[in-house]
Amino acid sequence: MSGDIVVETLGEWTEGLGPEESRIAVFERIRDMPYEIIAELKDPYEGPASTIKAGRGSCTPKHFLLGAMFEILDTSVKYVTYVFYWDDPDIDYPEDLRQLARRAPLEYHLAIKAHIERRWVLVDATWDPPLKRAGYPVNESWDGMSDTKNAVKPLEEIVHASAVERDDYTSRIKGAFMEEEKAALDAFVSALNSWCRLLRGEQG
Repeated sequence: MSGDIVVETLGEWTEGLGPEESRIAVFERIRDMPYEIIAELKDPYEGPASTIKAGRGSCTPKHFLLGAMFEILDTSVKYVTYVFYWDDPDIDYPEDLRQLARRAPLEYHLAIKAHIERRWVLVDATWDPPLKRAGYPVNESWDGMSDTKNAVKPLEEIVHASAVERDDYTSRIKGAFMEEEKAALDAFVSALNSWCRLLRGEQG
């Protein structure tokens, strides 16, 4: 059942398009979903359908959805974790959010690599266009074949064979977080979500 909405939505997004144009259309639709960290969307099985219904999501659900749709389009994918810190000097955080970013633990960004024209291509649909005004590296245009920019400054790259393997990996890592790390991350995530909504002019 959950897969039906993914297939139906893919059909709507790519109707009448060729393979390359379909990849671009799917990428742009998912990129343009407002970035918001919602824990309930991160399930590798139900996440893609739930992300379509929510119309928003963070890197993990966005790329589980992107990967699922690319695979339906007969484009093989790998799921790739990039270890990073939220305290990126290029992001124009307000000072209170900057302080929370400095206290947040190491994080685990997800993107995909797609097998296109006999090579693995980084495809990162994380940041929606309104976030560019705060310094986020939005991928404004993608040609369907070349590497995109990475959404974060990676310290390490870990390649996973499947969405489930990636979910197992992050579950183990985050399950070992100490209570103060969890609290620091929760505080940052709540403030980040609010700030992103403010950047878009959203209410609430």
